[in-house]
Amino acid sequence: MKKVAILGSTGSIGTNTLDVIRQNPGRFQVTGLAAGNNRELLGEQIAEFSPGWASLSSRQDAEVLEKRWGDKTRVLWGEEGLRETALSAEAGTVVVAVPGIGALEPTMEAIAAGSTIALASKEVLVAAGELVTALAEENDALIIPVDSEHSAVFQCLRGENPAQVARIILTASGGPFLATPPEELNSVTPAQALAHPRWRMGRKVSLDSSTLMNKGLEVLEAHHLFRMPLDRIEVVIHPQSIVHALIETVDGALLAQLGRADMRLPIAFALNFPERRRPDFGHLDLTRAEKLTFSEPDRNKFPCLELAYRAGRAGGTLPAVLNAANEVAGEAFLAGKIGFSQIPRLIEKVMDRHKTRPVAGIEDVWESDREARESLVGLLGKEEQWT
Repeated sequence: MKKVAILGSTGSIGTNTLDVIRQNPGRFQVTGLAAGNNRELLGEQIAEFSPGWASLSSRQDAEVLEKRWGDKTRVLWGEEGLRETALSAEAGTVVVAVPGIGALEPTMEAIAAGSTIALASKEVLVAAGELVTALAEENDALIIPVDSEHSAVFQCLRGENPAQVARIILTASGGPFLATPPEELNSVTPAQALAHPRWRMGRKVSLDSSTLMNKGLEVLEAHHLFRMPLDRIEVVIHPQSIVHALIETVDGALLAQLGRADMRLPIAFALNFPERRRPDFGHLDLTRAEKLTFSEPDRNKFPCLELAYRAGRAGGTLPAVLNAANEVAGEAFLAGKIGFSQIPRLIEKVMDRHKTRPVAGIEDVWESDREARESLVGLLGKEEQWT
């Protein structure tokens, strides 16, 4: 059986991963489960899958589960718990689905241990792409993307000569505000921003999709995953979310990956790789599919996309700054402290203030992350400096 550890087991990706494992009895052994604060659901998962390791964010929550399950599962907490849970796969597969940059260090430790990484936390590559990919090459560790778009690119590239790929095209649904007039965006509510029209996702990914920052982060992730220059990675709006990505070869052929809007499909591909197994999640019937439409993104209406390209072109520490500023600005919006249209303004202001420098090690990533968070928090209290 393949050993699997899941970082973020109670979130959308984590629960879908466990659903895939249920569909394949006897094929996978769950060695570790790491959650944030959802103690009740993690307890249910421990009861069902009997992992050797489990982890929660808080010590108090971990101690509660330790009393109940400690005879068969070692229940840990905090950063150390996340790290040990990642290493529990013992060079098996680690599903990384922790939102934000918190997954960076356990991911790097799992890579150093030779595990295959099924990566859903795009922030890992956005903030430290060069470090992570270099470590993967050094340890002969495979990174298989779980995002539907990057999984699609990964599948389209199989068997292709990278030198003969002209460009990558990522599709975006456009989010809940695709048809919303720009002048109305600042009055939208957090509930509206989180109501994605196609995908059921966590709060951060849903919000990032509404600003198109999610697609910007995916551009940066694709740049590192597939060694593709930024000017050869494009984004098109495709509201139906059936075509997940395309590649164009040098002779003008477009190769596309299509599928239902169901995250279990790219998860199953990553877990079973290099095999393909028939899932029981339904199939795409093209005769009943909607009309497929494509259009260019409105970068004036959704400036976060261009901010991501700007950070990628600059390189160095600026992508980590972009990522951190986006997290803090998003949290401020969800807390009702700022309007929707103020998210990109704050991010841009923090980027303008930052003096970009090379990333020599993980310390540079953490320092830039800290600086960006402090800078944005400071701006929140001085509205006249950024409006």
